[in-house]
Amino acid sequence: MIAIIDYGLGNLFSLKSSLDYIGRESVVTNDRAKISAADKIILPGVGAFGDAMQKLRENGLDVFLKKEAGKGKPFLGICLGMQILFEKGYEYGEHEGLGLLRGKVIPLSGNMGGADLKAPHMGWNSLRFVRESSLLKNTPEGAFVYFVHSFYAAENDENLAAYADYGVKVSAVVQSGNIFGTQFHPEKSGQVGLDLLRAF
Repeated sequence: MIAIIDYGLGNLFSLKSSLDYIGRESVVTNDRAKISAADKIILPGVGAFGDAMQKLRENGLDVFLKKEAGKGKPFLGICLGMQILFEKGYEYGEHEGLGLLRGKVIPLSGNMGGADLKAPHMGWNSLRFVRESSLLKNTPEGAFVYFVHSFYAAENDENLAAYADYGVKVSAVVQSGNIFGTQFHPEKSGQVGLDLLRAF
């Protein structure tokens, strides 16, 4: 069973539909007993870093999820859900993240090299591999996935598995032990996304 964390900021049901499609049992929940009983956890997210952390703190889910991750349970953050796995985020101020991964989340604006590039980074982009990750075992290098974001993870070389080029190296897939993250949306990335969810 996979627990999809419901904290009010996520593309929950399209993600659940993707898991249903590949035959993986899942539940959308914020119930601690169900999360604790799950074999794996997915933390989705759409919105702002500070808002996401505030919602997790309001429910005490920030501390609880860190404890669950500490048990070695596979834990996947998607989009904003990936970003809040890091130590800090700089979206409308400075905010503490969950700190499950080393690094910080900073704006694309001002860091992209190409004059024609704009934030948000929206649409399809290809993956360039940095190191092996079990999350990518079904994915060929160069595969295209779907992004929509204005901030990206930086100072995270030790956990970077794949990036996309958008005038800057956009951290696309990260992994540290049982902690995984994708900046793109697997549930919006066609067969490539489904294969990645299967790998998880």
